[in-house]
Amino acid sequence: MSYNLKGLQLDENAAVAVVRLAQVDVLGVQEPPRGPLRKARLRRWAERAGLRVVVDDFAARTTALLARPDAVVEAPRAHRLPWRVGWTRRGFATARVDGVEVVVLHLSVHPEERARHLDLVEAYLAQVQGPLVVVGDLNEGPDGPAWQRLARYAQDTAGGRAAPTFRASGPRHRIDAVLASPELEARKSRVLRDAAARRASDHLPLVVDVAGVDAAGEDVGAGSSRV
Repeated sequence: MSYNLKGLQLDENAAVAVVRLAQVDVLGVQEPPRGPLRKARLRRWAERAGLRVVVDDFAARTTALLARPDAVVEAPRAHRLPWRVGWTRRGFATARVDGVEVVVLHLSVHPEERARHLDLVEAYLAQVQGPLVVVGDLNEGPDGPAWQRLARYAQDTAGGRAAPTFRASGPRHRIDAVLASPELEARKSRVLRDAAARRASDHLPLVVDVAGVDAAGEDVGAGSSRV
């Protein structure tokens, strides 16, 4: 699941209900809670949603990574991105979860800053070996340059068919993404649009089921993971 929580400023209980109902294995968060109690607040919220916090270091800024409690997590890391005075400080979160590299992004609303930050994100993605999932609020539509650059490493799991995710009260823009590398097969992609999702945030969450495949395209796993 890719989910911009808007700092849990709207309806925190609704956000819990949305995630619990989706039964996700991995949750890439954009705009987690902020302030001096942010870590404790996100941890409590994650527990209520049936997940645990994997990455919430200050360097990750407007991103965080959560996973189901029994997930095997390796190399969790928060990456700081350069910022300009007066603009939002940003970073990105990464970890290997159950053998899949997960990268959580929240790109800038400023096109020039998106491009600069993507230079650093791409430097990281170029080193990833094996299956990869990129989730995030990209702050531009699928025809934008950020999607095209990220497609070098992971492809749009919705195949251009996903519903818009922003704004939740009347969605018109598709700016949230789940991208997956060729080692993974997207079996189902959906935007959650029930009443709880519309109350919880100004973004609707995007959920994708993925499964590992071998070079011949055969399923190599007993089940799928919900991202």
